[in-house]
Amino acid sequence: MNIILIIMILTLLIPIYTAWSNENIWQKMLSLASISSKSAILILFVSVLRDDWMIGIVGIIILAVGNAGLMLLAQLLKRN
Repeated sequence: MNIILIIMILTLLIPIYTAWSNENIWQKMLSLASISSKSAILILFVSVLRDDWMIGIVGIIILAVGNAGLMLLAQLLKRN
């Protein structure tokens, strides 16, 4: 199971590098949305491994609300 966690963390580094290196605002926002989704799935995976559903609820909230806030920010930037 540890190898799966290591692979998930390594895949989390790809959008972090993309957000850091790219100057286009839309590419940065897409990368940040990808980071949010990947980290929420990572939290859900850890909660299943630990059999702790309080951590899983945090992952579900990040999936449900985290991307909604980013989409609101995208709409605000789109108007300008």
